[in-house]
Amino acid sequence: MFRGSSFHNLDPKGRLIIPARFRDMLKQSSVEGVMISTMDGALTCYTFEGWRKIEERVLNLSSKSENMRRFRRIFIGGAHECLLDKQGRTLIPPSLRQQAGLKKEVVLVGVLDHFEVWAKENWAQEDQKLQKDMKREDLRNEVAELGL
Repeated sequence: MFRGSSFHNLDPKGRLIIPARFRDMLKQSSVEGVMISTMDGALTCYTFEGWRKIEERVLNLSSKSENMRRFRRIFIGGAHECLLDKQGRTLIPPSLRQQAGLKKEVVLVGVLDHFEVWAKENWAQEDQKLQKDMKREDLRNEVAELGL
C-alpha cells in the first residue's frame, strides 16, 4: 500500500525520483513503472496491475452514459505508461505535467492503492480546503464511520 507524503523536485527534463518506499511497492509489480493519468488537479499513479483492474471495471460498467464516455476518454485516454530508470526515476510526459500544473516542486501523496503527484502550491490549497471542510458535519460523520 502507498502511504505518507513527501516533497520532491522534478529535474529539468521532467523526471521524478520515486521514493524508496513507493519503489518497493512498484517492484512487487510485474513491470517497474506506473500508469499515470490526471484527476482532481493532480496526477494519479497506479501499478500496472492496479491499472488493469481499473480498466476491467471501466469495461464492465453497465452505464454507457455521456458522463462515463467522457470520463473514459479523458482518464483512460490521457494515461501514460511511465517506466522507472535505473536511478528510480520516471519521466512525466509534458502533457501530464502541464495538466497538473507541475513545475519544479511537487508533493507525492500515498493513497493506499495508488499515489498522487501534486504541484506543491496546489497541495497546500487542497490541504487548506480539507481543513476547512472538516468543520462540516456531513464530512465529520463520513470520517467517523471509519472509526476515526
